[in-house]
Amino acid sequence: MADGAAKSGASEATGAKARVLIAADKFKGSLTAVQVAERVTAGLLRAVPGVEVESLPVADGGDGTVAAAVAAGFERREVRVTGPRGEGLTATYAFRESDGTAVVEMAEASGLQHLPAGVFAPLTATTYGSGELLRAALDAGAKTIVFGVGGSATTDGGAGMLAALGARFLDADGNPVGPGGGPLADVASVDLSGLDGRFGAAGGVDLILASDVDNPLTGPKGAPAVYGPQKGASPEDVATLDRALAHFASVLGPAAGGPDVADSPGAGAAGGIGYGALTALGARFRPGIEVMLDVLGFAPALDRATLVITGEGSLDEQTLHGKAPAGVASAARAAGVEVVAVCGRLALPESALTAAGISRAYALSALEPDPAKSMAQAGPLLEQVAETIGRDFLA
Repeated sequence: MADGAAKSGASEATGAKARVLIAADKFKGSLTAVQVAERVTAGLLRAVPGVEVESLPVADGGDGTVAAAVAAGFERREVRVTGPRGEGLTATYAFRESDGTAVVEMAEASGLQHLPAGVFAPLTATTYGSGELLRAALDAGAKTIVFGVGGSATTDGGAGMLAALGARFLDADGNPVGPGGGPLADVASVDLSGLDGRFGAAGGVDLILASDVDNPLTGPKGAPAVYGPQKGASPEDVATLDRALAHFASVLGPAAGGPDVADSPGAGAAGGIGYGALTALGARFRPGIEVMLDVLGFAPALDRATLVITGEGSLDEQTLHGKAPAGVASAARAAGVEVVAVCGRLALPESALTAAGISRAYALSALEPDPAKSMAQAGPLLEQVAETIGRDFLA
């Protein structure tokens, strides 16, 4: 953005009525979204003492989604669930009793963060714990469940999740198949008679699949091919999982009695858990950042703002495809509020930022080019960046 345009934005935000809304995602590996907001606030206040700052940490449905909901006033609740390798662990979800809205993050139960460093289970990791989390939210009285999916260790098509909710997947001998995506090749029959009746049209619970992933379930752009390798899947594993999921869909789809959604947006999310939710639980897909902005109360906060600061660890091509900063910038631009971004690393040209509705981006790497040092010193560096933003846009 040209200097003149930046100064124009600064003049609009300057004055007694200036109010900054910080709506940034986490800097993965260094700062949570809450910490980002705290550091930006500290830097702004050093540059412009007394400026009004409102913080609304955001997330796009992936890891950090529950934390963002809790920061927005939801109650944090804990429950013991089954981890991706079958181990017991404590997971959290967020609940707002006033309207019965729950925010469930599948990575809390079935995420890669629960695997030991360098240890993967591409064929056997299960989403059973994610089903247990959903059931806990139902038991708490949830009427709307925002199901954030991302960061999974699993590629089981949501079979584990559905099993935890009462479904049965049986082999040719009538025995339950094992956990994970690999054993889905052996599914001969599906019994949904015991599936929790609170989901679906008859149950009255609105399950929203919140994701920034629009991959299909299988094929060259499917869950195993695109995301399997980051979960430890070898080329042979990818082929095995792709065949197993295709077979699973051919059995589950008819049993559920609905339309074929294997190619629908969100079906390939989180190792295919999206497919299971869409097919058997009556879930509806919405881009993660859109639904989270609604749930977190972004619109009224935006009405109070004269400048929005958004961001995430890396501003890159992925940012433009449904990530939190793009969603924030789009909503702010529609409301006529200027947006600047903070990030650890900037990999987008000025033209792409402008097209996304971001006036200017400030990267920590401009202060500390060494990535390891930048991550280690992210907090103090972010405060310096925020001071600069304060001088550029508010002073």
